[in-house]
Amino acid sequence: MKIRINEKWVEVNNGLSLSMLAEVHKPGADVLILNGFPSLGDTLLKEGDEAFLIRRGQQPDRDELESLMAARHTPGVHAKLKQACVGIAGVGGLGSAVAVALARIGVGRLIIADFDVVEPSNLNRQQYFIDQIGCLKVQALAENLSRINPYVSVEPHPLLLTPENIADIFAPCPVVVEAFDRADMKAMLVDTVLDKLPQATVVAASGLAGYGPNNSISTRRVSRRLHLVGDDVSEAKPGNGLMAPRVGIAAHHQANQAVRIILGEEQ
Repeated sequence: MKIRINEKWVEVNNGLSLSMLAEVHKPGADVLILNGFPSLGDTLLKEGDEAFLIRRGQQPDRDELESLMAARHTPGVHAKLKQACVGIAGVGGLGSAVAVALARIGVGRLIIADFDVVEPSNLNRQQYFIDQIGCLKVQALAENLSRINPYVSVEPHPLLLTPENIADIFAPCPVVVEAFDRADMKAMLVDTVLDKLPQATVVAASGLAGYGPNNSISTRRVSRRLHLVGDDVSEAKPGNGLMAPRVGIAAHHQANQAVRIILGEEQ
């Protein structure tokens, strides 16, 4: 019978268990994934199964990492994510967390833009480290993402986004994540993308400051090409600052919405 092992079709004997397969094709493998889910070694294989054999603690090469990602996401889903391109406008608390989430799941290309540098006050919620203070955010984030997944292409733009440059920078992106702090910059980004990039859908955010209820942050579809994350009321102001847990909730709403668009769930 035919099965797939780490994304390659092979002929195997009937009655073969997952552990027996590992002994032949990857001795020492101790993480056995069958059809997208970790499985016991005594599980019997059947025609068309997809097995991924991984040796715990071993640094994977590119092909092995791709196999692992495909195993966890299912091959069809991973293939779509790998081909996708997402733009992220602003890489502070929202944007840096969105980028980390998308890199971890293997979105193939990220275009990130921000003019700012890392400063101490950013460390309460943004995906940077204390030794990166003073570095351009896009360069620091690109470095961090390369440590998470070196096979994701990250294109950093260290500049201020304006109506004049947004269309050129994000032209390849079917999804653009709005991740600014200021309301006027949010409106500018959304209006420009909707006007100048007809192929792009925007995932924006509004209302995520403080430490209010988790479930008051939601994702809603405002129009065919605009989705909005947040509670619409929790503005950052004195006494109600931006904090990592709630910013992280909103950022992961945005990242998941980008994934849903890539996979055609929001058609």
